[in-house]
Amino acid sequence: MSQTKQAWRHRWVGRWGRRSISIRLLLAVLLMVGLALPIAGALLSHHYRTAATQAFDERLEATLNVIIAGVTYDAIGQQLVHDRALGDPRFDHVYSGWYWQITDSDQHTLASRSLWDQRLPVIENENLSARSLTGPRGQSLRVVERDIYLAPLEAPLHISVAARDDVLVSDIRDFQHLLWGGLVGLAILLLGVLALQVRWGLAPLRRMRANLHDVEQGRAEQLDTRLPEELAALATSMNAVLARDQRLIERGRHTAGNLAHALKTPLSVMRLQLRQLPEASRAAWEVELARVDSAVRHHLARASAAGEGARFAPIDLHTTLAPLLNGLARLAQRRGIALRQTWQRDVKVHMDDQDTQELIGNLMDNALRWAHSDVHLNIQVKEQQVVLTVSDDGPGMSEVECQQAVQRGKRLDEQRSGSGLGLAIVTDLVSLYNGHMHLTRGNAGGLEVVVELPIVAHG
Repeated sequence: MSQTKQAWRHRWVGRWGRRSISIRLLLAVLLMVGLALPIAGALLSHHYRTAATQAFDERLEATLNVIIAGVTYDAIGQQLVHDRALGDPRFDHVYSGWYWQITDSDQHTLASRSLWDQRLPVIENENLSARSLTGPRGQSLRVVERDIYLAPLEAPLHISVAARDDVLVSDIRDFQHLLWGGLVGLAILLLGVLALQVRWGLAPLRRMRANLHDVEQGRAEQLDTRLPEELAALATSMNAVLARDQRLIERGRHTAGNLAHALKTPLSVMRLQLRQLPEASRAAWEVELARVDSAVRHHLARASAAGEGARFAPIDLHTTLAPLLNGLARLAQRRGIALRQTWQRDVKVHMDDQDTQELIGNLMDNALRWAHSDVHLNIQVKEQQVVLTVSDDGPGMSEVECQQAVQRGKRLDEQRSGSGLGLAIVTDLVSLYNGHMHLTRGNAGGLEVVVELPIVAHG
C-alpha cells in the first residue's frame, strides 16, 4: 500500500513538477478566489438574512405589544374587547396580508377585520416566538406570538400578529443577487489583477530566459545581471560558470595547439634519422612513425575543435572560407583541376572559424588529391540546416571503402601522399556539431561527400 502511495506521489510530482510557474501561481490564485469568495458570500448572505428577519420580527413585536396593551375583558358581556386603534389600515382590508388574532382557552377568537372568516393556527407558548406559516389564500406569513394572562381570566390568552413576508423574501433575494453579482465581478477583477501581477512578477524570469537563448545562440556572451536581487545572484553565478567553461575551452585549444607545435620538431627529426637506417629496417619504423603521426594529428584536431555551434555568434560562411578557397583554387590550377563553387547567398552559420576552415579544408584537400580534372563545392541552406556537398571525378569508392574512409588513419592507396586522416577529422567535427555525413558515388563517377549541419543562423 505504501509503495502504491509512493508511486502515485511520484507520478503527481512528475506531472506537476514540469508545470510553469505562471500556471502554478494562477491555479493557486484561482483556488484561493474559488474558496474564499463563496465562503464569504455564504456568510454575508446568512448574516443579512438573519438581520433582515430579526428587524421584521421586531416590527411585528412592536405591533404585538400595542395589541396587548389594547385588549380587555368585558365581564358583563363575558367577551374579549380590543379598543385601541393600530393606525394601520391594512388590518382593516380583507386578506391584506396583515393580521392579528386573540384566542382564549375556549378557542374563542377576536381577530382583525383583515382575517375575515379565516383563523391563524395557534401554538401555546408563554415566551415570545416567531415562525413562518401559510395563511389565508396561500399567503406566506411571518407570525410573532405569545401567551399572556389577563385579569380576571385564569387561562392565558394567545395573541398573534402576522404579516406577509414576500417583501422580506424579495429584499433578501435582491440582496443576494447584488451580493453574488458583486462577488463574481470582484472575482474577475481579482483574477485579472493577480494575473497581471503574476505576469509582471515573472517578467525578470522571461527576460532571463530570452537572455539565455541569446547566449546559447551566440548573440551574447554573458547574462544580464540587471535583475531582481534573487535572480541577479543566480545570473552572476551562471556567468561565472560560463566564463570558467570558456576559459577551459580556450585553455584546451591553446594547449592542443602548443602540443602540435611541440611534436612537429621531434617527428621531423625522427623522419630524418630514419633515412640513415638500412632499407630493411626503415620500412617497419616508417609504418610505426606514420601511425604515431596520424594518432597525434587526429587527437589534436579533435581537441582543438570547438563544437556546439549554437554557442557561437553567426559568421558569414563565404567571408570565412574565402582565403582558404582562394588558396585551394591556386593549388587546383597548378594541378590542372577545375574547382567549381555553387553558393547560396548570405549563408550565416553558428560555427567557429577554425572548425569551419578545418572541415571544408579537409573535404576539399581530399577531393583535390583524388580528382582527375574536376572538383565541385556546393553550399545550400535547407530550413535549419546548411548542406555542404563536395564531389570529384576521381576513381570514387565502393560502399565498403566509404565506411573505411572515415576510420582514423585508414589509407586506401598507399601510393598516394597523405595519411588518410582528413575524412576522419571531418567525421569528428560533424559529430561535435550534431550533424550528419554520408559518402556516395557522384554523378561524375568520383566520390561525393554530403555534410548536413543544423547551424544555420536566421534573422
